[in-house]
Amino acid sequence: MNDQVNALAQAAGQAARGGRWQEAEGLWAQVLKLAPQHPQALYSFGVHAFQRADFSTAIEYLRAAHMAAPNDPLVLMTTSVVWREKGDAENEWSAINACLAIDPYFLPGLLSKAAFLERQNRPRAAATVYRDALKVAPPPSHWPDALRPQLLHAQERVNAHTEAFAAYLEAELAAPRAALEAAVAGRWAESAAIMTGRIQAFRSECNQLTAPRLPAIPFFDRADFPWVADLEAATPLIREELLAVQHTEQERFSPYVAYNPGEPVNQWVELNHSDRWSTYALWRSGQPVVENLARCPATARALEAVEMAEISGLCPNAMFSVLAPHTQIPPHHGETNARLVVHLPLIVPEGCTYRVGFERRGWTEGEVLIFDDTIEHEARNDGDLPRTVLIFDVWNPLLSLAEREMVKAMTKAAREFNSEA
Repeated sequence: MNDQVNALAQAAGQAARGGRWQEAEGLWAQVLKLAPQHPQALYSFGVHAFQRADFSTAIEYLRAAHMAAPNDPLVLMTTSVVWREKGDAENEWSAINACLAIDPYFLPGLLSKAAFLERQNRPRAAATVYRDALKVAPPPSHWPDALRPQLLHAQERVNAHTEAFAAYLEAELAAPRAALEAAVAGRWAESAAIMTGRIQAFRSECNQLTAPRLPAIPFFDRADFPWVADLEAATPLIREELLAVQHTEQERFSPYVAYNPGEPVNQWVELNHSDRWSTYALWRSGQPVVENLARCPATARALEAVEMAEISGLCPNAMFSVLAPHTQIPPHHGETNARLVVHLPLIVPEGCTYRVGFERRGWTEGEVLIFDDTIEHEARNDGDLPRTVLIFDVWNPLLSLAEREMVKAMTKAAREFNSEA
């Protein structure tokens, strides 16, 4: 009996997929004679009745299918569609909610719930559910063809809601924002962007060592670092040395990104082994590049006056970094939040910007930027001339001297343990 039922059900499914509806319905009728509570046959009879606009019969079969398969959300989802076409909003809403009670992450159910709310002139509630649907949907490249139009509509509604919410907050928060100190205003602009869903909160993500419980501060205040004034005063001398080595030592500049064959390059594919982002190394992974430092004595003296971070096998690093015109360094994260990265801009043409987390800044020649590079960051040179900065590492000032020693010990031990690899 079971083999016969299964064979008939398989044949009916093939006929339906081939668009041979009458043949399919006849085969399902044979299934129901042998197995009156067969859920797929009952469901299919309901679908066939719906296609004929026989809504009452469709509801009757779908109810029977639900009784036979009470944990199948698709049956209730289809039932809600029949109620919608029948013009019964109350029963449609009940069926949608019953469907989602079985599976709160059922994508067609979430899309139907959002569409129902939209038809009821509740756009904000609809956008919230559309956002939930997009969260459980696969990436757009893998959207099912049958749901793609609904998912595209969901994205449009979410985007419109986000922009409307952002505009509302902008107007409502104008007065309290005006009372903020400039140093904290960016925090609350970012908070509003997170609240509206325009961005996710930016967090520190370390590729090597994480110092837990440190705040994720994008840019640090220059005034908190006593060496800044002297370094900035040395900018003209450092720039002269940069120009000199660019003129006489160009072969000593090398691509910053240089993965070996077979290593995954991810977002670095366009810059891998490319001179569009090149560097002249002064310190590399904790070791001085003696020849290059000798050619740049003023720069070497300026770095000696700074307490650079010393972390086994990792830093200090110091370099002249040259970004070619019309080049973007893609978003990425650094190695450890125990150190900060310093930029001393030396040559900055028009069209150069830098983003750390939510905050985007421009470089100003001779004025340092100090930031946590474990927060997602990126750089752009949209101008027509190269942009060059001096880059080096310093300790995160929120770590005590004893914690610095712990960082050194941990990285040294990890490097020794993994030395075979």
